[in-house]
Amino acid sequence: MAATGCYVGYMPVVPGTFGTIAGLLPAYGLSWFQLYISLLLLAGFSLLAVWTAGRAEKALGVTDPGCIVIDEIAGIMVALWGLPFTWQPVLTGFLLFRVLDMTKPFPIRRIEQKLPGGLGIVADDVAAGVAVNLILRVIF
Repeated sequence: MAATGCYVGYMPVVPGTFGTIAGLLPAYGLSWFQLYISLLLLAGFSLLAVWTAGRAEKALGVTDPGCIVIDEIAGIMVALWGLPFTWQPVLTGFLLFRVLDMTKPFPIRRIEQKLPGGLGIVADDVAAGVAVNLILRVIF
């Protein structure tokens, strides 16, 4: 259930986009904590996402199935970490994250291809989130 974002990953179209939308709530929650505490929570969530995605992938018997969206949740949390949770950074971050997650420019695709299991599922989204976070810091 956690790997699918409470079943959001089973949406018939664009499950990754719905997973990203689901990630906005925990991203908002992080914005209430001091930076170092939110960073610890984010790191803990990302590690949990790796473990959960890996177990779900094994259980489903499919490599990186689309119904696993915990990686998008972690990715958007990284993308918005430490930034003001106002509509401009959130909307811009959401759109940029979806573009990078779908197109997977270098080196994001390479990360996904080279890392096994849950680590490969989550690491590319976290990398996209880091890239988006840096872009947002320049913009805002």
